[in-house]
Formats: sequence, C-alpha cells, structure tokens
Amino acid sequence: MKILWARQPIEGVIADPEIPLETRSLLRLVSGVREFASDLGLRVGNQYTSYVDWPEDRIVTTVVRTRPPSVEAAPYWFPIIGHLPYKGYFDRAQAEAEAERLREADDFDVCVSGVTAYSTLGWMNDPVTAPMLRRGAASLVETLFHELVHATAFVSEHVDFNESVAQFIGQEAAIRFFFLRASGPTEWVSDDSHALVWPDPEQVRQSIEDRRAIARTTGVFRQRLAELAVESSPPEKRAAAERYARAQLAALPLRVIDPEEVATSARLSNACLALRGAYTRDLPRHAQVLRALDGNLEAMIRRLVRVADEEITPEEFYRVEGGLADSPRSVLPQSVLPQSVLPRSVSPKSVSYELDDTFGDESAEDL
Repeated sequence: MKILWARQPIEGVIADPEIPLETRSLLRLVSGVREFASDLGLRVGNQYTSYVDWPEDRIVTTVVRTRPPSVEAAPYWFPIIGHLPYKGYFDRAQAEAEAERLREADDFDVCVSGVTAYSTLGWMNDPVTAPMLRRGAASLVETLFHELVHATAFVSEHVDFNESVAQFIGQEAAIRFFFLRASGPTEWVSDDSHALVWPDPEQVRQSIEDRRAIARTTGVFRQRLAELAVESSPPEKRAAAERYARAQLAALPLRVIDPEEVATSARLSNACLALRGAYTRDLPRHAQVLRALDGNLEAMIRRLVRVADEEITPEEFYRVEGGLADSPRSVLPQSVLPQSVLPRSVSPKSVSYELDDTFGDESAEDL
C-alpha cells in the first residue's frame, strides 16, 4: 500500500524543475511507449501514468525454491492467478528470512532476486518506479512493454507461457520502438534530452542478441542438470557441468556485454536456473510464431489476446498454420526497420530475457 499511496501523476513530476533532467526525460519517454503499445494492440488504459520515487533498488524481492537435484521450481499457489514459480515480498528482510528457513528447515535450494517492477495484471493502475528508471531507457522501455503484455493477457496456470511471451514481445517491441522513433526529438522526447536518454538502436538490438546467446547457453546447462537429476549423478558431475557452462559463457562472441564478467557472475544455482527456465524455455517457439507471421508483432499480440479472452490453450497459439486465423493487417510499417532487425531478432533458436539474464537476477520485468 505504501507504493500506491506514494504515486504522483507523471505530468506533475515532468513539470517540476527541481526534478533532475534525466528523470524527467525518462518519464517523458513513457508517453511514447504507451502510444506505441496501444498501436500494437496492447491494452494500455491508465497504466504507467503515475510515478513513485522509491528510494530502494527494488520494489519486490522474490523467492524461488527447488528440491535438489531438480531444476523445476516448487510452485506457490495464489487465488485467481494459480501457481507461480516464485513468491514476492515487499519486505526484503522478510524474503531473506523465508529463504533462510527454506534452506535450513526444508532443505530447499533457494534463489532470492530483486525486482524493479510488478504487474497487477490490469487490476490496478501500476506506476513507473524509480528503480525502473535507474536501469536506463532501453531497460525501461522493454520493461513497460513486458508489463503491458501482462496487463493485456494472462492465462491462469500457464506461468511459463505468460512470462516467456511477455518477455519475447517486450524485447521485440523495444527493438521496433527504438528503430522507428530514432529520427530525433518528438513531443515526448524533448530537444534538450534526446541525446541524454536515447540509446543507439543498433546497440539495443545487439544487447538483446547478447542476452539471447547467454540464455541459450544457460538453457543448455539447465537441460544437462535435468539429465543428471534423472541419472541420480553424484555432485561432482554437477560441478563439472557448471565449470563447462561457465567456460562456454566466457567464450561467447558477445558485442555489448563482457562475456568474462558473465561467466564469473552468472548465478547458476538450481533455483536460479528454475526461474530462468520459466522465462526462457518457450521463447524459441514464440520466435517461430513471429516468423510464421512474417514478423508482424501486432498479429502475434492479437493471437495472444484471443488465447486469453477465449480460453484457448497456449498450444493453439503456437499452431500458426491451420490454427488461429489472423488478419495480415499491420499498423507498423516494417519496411522502416533495417533488414538486419527482423531475421536476427526472430531466429527460431533465439531466446530473450525478462529477468536480467546476464547474471541470473530477475530485475527487468517482473511479477
């Protein structure tokens, strides 16, 4: 409730000259994201029209638990939304205490992660928060798109589908947003702040591709641990598999992110891998859907809305040929995008991230 009571209209914050220019510039960007999201077919409503100047580095702290040697999360159940692989706490100390209890009393492997944003799935008007701004424009834009996907469509008891489709659409929308809006200042990016907050669109795309490469590698490691669990292998085999995975991460030909830092810092515990699996396991299937739709992200969102509104199974969402019918109409002129964007961003082998998949922390999207 503290967060809800602390909300301020974004227009008032932008008009306040005492607020730092970068903060005001990033908040101006939110209007452009909302407009772009609406054009794509996402349900915007009054989402992200307010701001909370939250002093901490996170809004929520999540706890994920696995029973070793499994890499599948032991889920939590909640009314209405069903089972989720994590439990969120607004009180960080309470989350840490619960994690310690799970380790000591119940012998779980536990992953504790900070989250900069959350979604009430459209039930309330969620605010932009200061922790969201601190990660910069590229992360802010992707997070907003991701959360608006959650507010648009949510399929109960299909958490992997919900998280992965929001993550995939969030990143694809962010790529398009920055390329299509890169021409210069607009009504929501002023002349004095365009250079301050606007990232290089090509670097945004390359960063996403780096994260996808990282996620592919950690996904292979996660699958290897699942195989070792079936074989009841000794701990030495897991340690050897982790050393190999870190070596593979260090050898990745990344262009924006430092692979050595990733190899050193990535959190590869079973519980952290379980969380990552919820966000990344089905992403290659989403990429195949988008390719089958000729890169038409609006058509993909229409399919998602039908799945949620008509209670169609996610499997039907993936059946593009002979499945849900989609109009070829697209509101966004894809010819504006450089030729390198669509083929590379929707490769069927690609994966993306909703947590910070560079190091295994959930911090870019959220609940």
